[in-house]
Amino acid sequence: MPGVNTEKTMIKKAEFGRRRRKLMNIMGANSIAILPSSSEQLRSRDTNFHFRQHSDFQYLSGFPEPDSVLVLLPAREQGEYIIFCREKDEKMETWHGRRHGQEGAIQHFSCSDAFPIDDIDDILPGLMEGRERIYYEFGHTEFDNRIMGWVNSLREQVKSGAQPPGEIINLSHILHDMRLFKSQAEIEVMKKVTKLSAQAHIQAMKKCRPGVNEMEIEAEIKYQFASNGARFEAYNSIVAGGENACILHYVENDCELQDGELLLIDAGGELEGYAADITRTFPINGQFSSEQRQAYEWVLKANKKAIKEVKVGNPWTAPHDVAVKILTKGLIEMGILSGKLDKLVDEEAYKPFYMHKTGHWIGLDVHDVGDYLVDKEPRILEEGMVLTVEPGLYFAPNTKDLDKKWWGIGIRIEDDVLVTKKGREVLSKAAIKEVNQIETLMADG
Repeated sequence: MPGVNTEKTMIKKAEFGRRRRKLMNIMGANSIAILPSSSEQLRSRDTNFHFRQHSDFQYLSGFPEPDSVLVLLPAREQGEYIIFCREKDEKMETWHGRRHGQEGAIQHFSCSDAFPIDDIDDILPGLMEGRERIYYEFGHTEFDNRIMGWVNSLREQVKSGAQPPGEIINLSHILHDMRLFKSQAEIEVMKKVTKLSAQAHIQAMKKCRPGVNEMEIEAEIKYQFASNGARFEAYNSIVAGGENACILHYVENDCELQDGELLLIDAGGELEGYAADITRTFPINGQFSSEQRQAYEWVLKANKKAIKEVKVGNPWTAPHDVAVKILTKGLIEMGILSGKLDKLVDEEAYKPFYMHKTGHWIGLDVHDVGDYLVDKEPRILEEGMVLTVEPGLYFAPNTKDLDKKWWGIGIRIEDDVLVTKKGREVLSKAAIKEVNQIETLMADG
């Protein structure tokens, strides 16, 4: 089929098959898993946003189309994997692009069988009947109602011999725990997308100068992503000059960059669904001022020390706890806070200047799935987990009792870190962050 490039992807058929088999082994016999795809989303009138597959659906199948439903049946030796999807349609494909159809789903995505999505009402209830458990992730609204409608219909037919499923179990609980631990294939994709994202940050530093607009820097980042194989951003890039950096999720990206201010860029590409998430902050004119450098060095110290806490056996909160102590000490040294360090930390006196956590899981979603608490305690880090480490300091203008010399300084340094058997690997290490490295790079242009 023209346009199909499944053999060129880094995540191969065998990897998807391994995931499905693992899930079905956990589900046990006489159960069924049902997972709908994402739907196309309206952008304006008769145009849609570019389609992005539901991450769980992507994780289990790699199938790239909307209006699809994945079904897993563990009963057989290798388990049965069925997809309901759109039929081939020459007219629709002429207008809206190629479809795999049922034959393509079987050929390219290793389905045991595939059926037209329009036949789902006739086929899926029969697959559900006689199963003890349905594994399903509620939250798909319209499809939730269809699931319950099929179950209730089977219940109404009990006197006629129907055997409705006994219970519905949350599929996401199992699946999201699986996704938290990255395979070697996933790690290779994440290394690649993080490396190309780091290169985009470096190019943004080179392009930056007073008078350039934030949107021009954003365009450079997007160009670098796409030209290196990641057509889309993993999230809306933050390109925040000056006081805009004190808005944590600033995405307007439309202001002119001013001499003497900092530029904070939080941006990452997406490759085969996997996200990078890197933040770097640097002076627009290429030279840190005294205040900027002081604040930056404290954030950098917090970043480095927090990364060292990423290791097997530590709670996932360990990087945050270390970062908070260092940043609070920095705020004392800079004359912004006064008092004893431990007391200020306990009182969260740092919160006006550092109001977010130091990291999150990352994978198929930039804020990836996976529990942060187990038995009400912080989850312990294990090999194969990937998380961000992103301390920062933000001195918003007009902050009460804050010397004006700090106003408008916003700094965050964020890296993506893999937990390894012997410690950690910083996937984003190619994005420079030392003061002398940044100033030298920007001086050379």
